[in-house]
Amino acid sequence: MSYTQPPPLTEDEIDTFLKEQKIAKICSLNKDGTIHVTAVWFLYKNGLIIMVTPAATRKVRNMIRNASVTVFVDNPEKASGVLIFGKAKLEYKYSFRDATSLYEKYMSLRQAARYAREILNVSKGGAVMITVRPEHIVSFDKTKDTTLKIDVQE
Repeated sequence: MSYTQPPPLTEDEIDTFLKEQKIAKICSLNKDGTIHVTAVWFLYKNGLIIMVTPAATRKVRNMIRNASVTVFVDNPEKASGVLIFGKAKLEYKYSFRDATSLYEKYMSLRQAARYAREILNVSKGGAVMITVRPEHIVSFDKTKDTTLKIDVQE
């Protein structure tokens, strides 16, 4: 079987795509060498992937040990996606406004502010803002692929 790689998204398409999508999968390295993957809400702003999560999560523990992460954002309905390789920066002191702006992507400003407060109140050990600065980005858009060739040999 052979397969040609589907065409990538342009830089502008990547920017728009990351601003529109709702869920990212963030991958970090467990202590035993296996990969931990979890779905998260995120905000793409100024070229950064931003998330807020309870500090006591496995992903945060993994990032304390090894800041290298992979973030995958896709749209299965359109067979397109963006894979981001980078380093996670953990911020335990961040502005309430930053957290609220992240949640505004998913709900009204009033609901987002209430949700940001709740995350801080219910999180054991507080919450942490994770910022991922992309070091390398790979993208694909199978809808652009006019040369898709699959040969199946038995």
